[in-house]
Amino acid sequence: MYRGAMDSEFRVLAVDDDAEILRFVGGGLERAGMRPHLARSVDEAEAILRAEAIDIIVLDLMMPGEDGLSFCKRHRASSAIPVIMLTALADDVDRIVGLEIGADDYLGKPFNTRELIARIKAVMRRGTNAATPREPTGSTVLCFGPYRFVAEEMSLTRASGETVHLTSGEFALLNALVYNAPRILSRDALLDLSRGENTHAFDRSIDSQISRLRSKIEGDPREPTMIKTVRNLGYAFSAKVTRASE
Repeated sequence: MYRGAMDSEFRVLAVDDDAEILRFVGGGLERAGMRPHLARSVDEAEAILRAEAIDIIVLDLMMPGEDGLSFCKRHRASSAIPVIMLTALADDVDRIVGLEIGADDYLGKPFNTRELIARIKAVMRRGTNAATPREPTGSTVLCFGPYRFVAEEMSLTRASGETVHLTSGEFALLNALVYNAPRILSRDALLDLSRGENTHAFDRSIDSQISRLRSKIEGDPREPTMIKTVRNLGYAFSAKVTRASE
């Protein structure tokens, strides 16, 4: 279940096999006015997801049984609940893989709860801000190719009615590209537009998310016709965008 609302009392599912880390995270979330739900395995996490309206997941990478990467990949195929992946501090490979399979952000261990709280708020804020055009458009419904893009609902559907599941980061990236089409946007500009004050120097994540976005909306991701790479400059959304009313 996913509320997707910008409540002050976020319901956070923390998944880690280390009981001490869970107590540490749970205490920090409570002090910040959030509602923690704690799980020590993927099975426990899935049971909580079936029973509770979770807003965001904080997920450890390495766990016995099914690991965080596998769970995140399965979860992302059917859910828009944002995921913050906990990784080894120096392991860039894990970070890249996590972002490529759908994590919205990552946090290296060891970490302090203030940074975790800040990242949770930033990811949730990013999802809400992405759904609001920066300038009045006269409509929140945009059409391009076979797609219908409803910004306020964070919704992307095909003409057939099939929903295209995007992470909050992918949605924010698509939103930035579509509302600035056909302008060329540099990686730095895309970071600013899609991540705002949560921008991190790890800007290769833009390339990873562009690749994932293409795999979801392009007929042939190897020969993209919507999201074009402009050599040495950045990316541009080249599909014709039209506005419609509900």
